[in-house]
Amino acid sequence: MFMREAEGVYQFGTKRIRVTCQREKIQIQVGGGYLSIDEFLDQYTPVELERLERKDPMRRITDRIALAKTIQGRSCESPLQASPTASPKRKKVAV
Repeated sequence: MFMREAEGVYQFGTKRIRVTCQREKIQIQVGGGYLSIDEFLDQYTPVELERLERKDPMRRITDRIALAKTIQGRSCESPLQASPTASPKRKKVAV
């Protein structure tokens, strides 16, 4: 998930961070302070994964399908018949 933008500057998901090596340890600047790499990953990985899931278009589609199936299972009518904006079916007329 780390994408290098410049020397010492990386993109971690949606967050831009500065990475330095001090006393043989990787330090990540967050706000006005520093976190070790382990602390940073523990704190920010779940947040960034959640953001990625929210942006996933396939998840949106499957959530909508699941919602539609749930709604359809509760009513006896099809969603089109229950819709207040559904237009009536037209009869075909031979010319």
